[in-house]
Amino acid sequence: MKILTVLTYYRPHTSGLTIYAERLARAFVRRGHQVTVMTTQYDPSLPREEMMEGVRVIRVPVAARVSKGVIAPTFGFVATKLVAQHDVVQLHLPQFDAPGVAARARLFGKPVVLTYHCDLFLQRTWFNRLVNFVVDFQNNMAGRLANHIVTYTRDYADHSPYLSRYASKLTPILPPVELPLPTPQAVSAFAEKHRTRQHKPVIGMVTRFASEKGVEILLEALPAVLKKYPDAQVLYAGQHENVMGEQAYFDRLSAQIREYEISGHWTFLGNLDPLQLASLYPNLDVITVPSLNSTEAFGLVQIEAMMNGVPSVPSALPGVRRPVQMHGMGVVSKIGDPVSLAESILAVLDDPQKYRGDVESIRKSYNPDSIAQEYENLFQRLMKR
Repeated sequence: MKILTVLTYYRPHTSGLTIYAERLARAFVRRGHQVTVMTTQYDPSLPREEMMEGVRVIRVPVAARVSKGVIAPTFGFVATKLVAQHDVVQLHLPQFDAPGVAARARLFGKPVVLTYHCDLFLQRTWFNRLVNFVVDFQNNMAGRLANHIVTYTRDYADHSPYLSRYASKLTPILPPVELPLPTPQAVSAFAEKHRTRQHKPVIGMVTRFASEKGVEILLEALPAVLKKYPDAQVLYAGQHENVMGEQAYFDRLSAQIREYEISGHWTFLGNLDPLQLASLYPNLDVITVPSLNSTEAFGLVQIEAMMNGVPSVPSALPGVRRPVQMHGMGVVSKIGDPVSLAESILAVLDDPQKYRGDVESIRKSYNPDSIAQEYENLFQRLMKR
């Protein structure tokens, strides 16, 4: 099967969406399919075309940026050529160009499957309201043109204004999650480097630094945690500097974070590759995902942590709460509530054995090959129609 995957950003850009797309594309290749990823050349230093672990990646030049999006004038031309060459088109939303690609697929008689990752919320300015309106319009057009829509969980779909419109052509499929197995030496070296054995317990947060991620909720919860565990430490993995559209948010919190850095209670790790992440998780006592709105639909890092026996404390957002509810590894806290977050973290730290789950079962449920097979079955059904 020839699969065309289309999304605005792809690797090496780091986000839950790009990691999902990469894992799924590689799994398709391992299952014997021919996969092309069409994306934008958001960084001019990236090659226009390359092979990445068996996946053909084609990047379309960017002429301008609008908020967190990009304008690529030749996107439609390239899409027309690629859609004609493939058997099925998978689109990752939110994406401004999705309806144009979906329309081309319809014209060529190719099935279109949307993978809807999250709703889009931008800070409330007149310009961002306009951007939100345009993206919502484009997403709705893509939804109408698509043959089928995939989302992570029924919980998220039931609470999403977008997905609830398309319940008749919606299938929940869990996201693909995989990590390499670290060596004991790598785990020990990570602990030595970041002094995790001296600073216990260790609270992890793995995400880019963005306003919707709720970093300030963790900051406000820390005093209560430190009161009971004076040596507690936060390890923050993910891009925290020069995040597109988030500089003002980082500047607002940087002084408060700096105080915790000086005292040894907060450490920025930067972007970690899969091997480094695999060495991080065994050094955590708990991970937290205190996200604030539905731009977070699941929190893949929760599953990565659970695969290493680490419980999670997410906010009660639809979709985000599901890993803990499904697997029993952690406590769900109230959205945007530092007191609830502190109490939930302390509940896990005080009785860690209570929140140990079936790690092997979790690994099987999110295995990329199994997830790719579910997509494959969906593609084949649509192609037969």
